[in-house]
Amino acid sequence: MQVTFTKTEAPDWLMAFWREIDNKTWGSGFDCLAVDAVCNLGVADWHGREAIRDNLRKFIDTGFTAHHDVLEYWDSPRLKVFRGRVTMTPDDGGPAVHPTMTHFFQMDEADPAKVKHWYGAVGPVSFG
Repeated sequence: MQVTFTKTEAPDWLMAFWREIDNKTWGSGFDCLAVDAVCNLGVADWHGREAIRDNLRKFIDTGFTAHHDVLEYWDSPRLKVFRGRVTMTPDDGGPAVHPTMTHFFQMDEADPAKVKHWYGAVGPVSFG
């Protein structure tokens, strides 16, 4: 099967999702995920929208604030690809780090407006 991607601006649903994380509000921006979505973010294997939201909250609340920047967004009907940078600023005043990110969002066949599977990689945050 051949898939054609179009480089475009990141859609509102994706920007709302990142804003929920960046602002630590954890609200309706997560509605882009299917109720039974799966997230494989690094070593994470989270099943269900609420589990994804709760685990991201626990991770972010470990002592830093994130800010996601979009560098590229590639769109196709069933797969969305995001490349960016996240600024991770420690709450204790330590130096911020700026790891790169790549995320793949596989859309739900039954509801193509919802993310069914999110595969993501961030980092490394340091070499040492």
